[in-house]
Amino acid sequence: MVGVAQLVEHWLVVPVAAGSSPVIHPMFSRLTSGTTFSDTEVQRETSSESRVSPDVPWQTVVWNDPVNLMAYVTHVFRSYFGYPKPEAERLMLQVHHDGRAVVATGPREEMERHTEAMHEFGLWATVDRAGS
Repeated sequence: MVGVAQLVEHWLVVPVAAGSSPVIHPMFSRLTSGTTFSDTEVQRETSSESRVSPDVPWQTVVWNDPVNLMAYVTHVFRSYFGYPKPEAERLMLQVHHDGRAVVATGPREEMERHTEAMHEFGLWATVDRAGS
């Protein structure tokens, strides 16, 4: 069985330019410098450094703009998201005063659909990771 360090060395040795000697990325140089690590050590380090959780919630953010009236923004929040009038007005005022408001949180694909819908209503909106 090929050792992890040998696999790392094989895949991470990248030539700087054509005709030059290969250079190992500094982050991985300790893996190929003769030091041996057990498979669990390498796996633990790799998983903690490069793990991206797919279930991280995303959010649809509506931004303030100089074009749309506050009543219209409230109408969009009520008609599209189904918010009751007080909640729609609270979100609209947050957009107006703070410059932005998170109007929905959930899976990325759903937030992208909401953002596209906000664009179709003429509002400025983006998708962002929750907590950013």
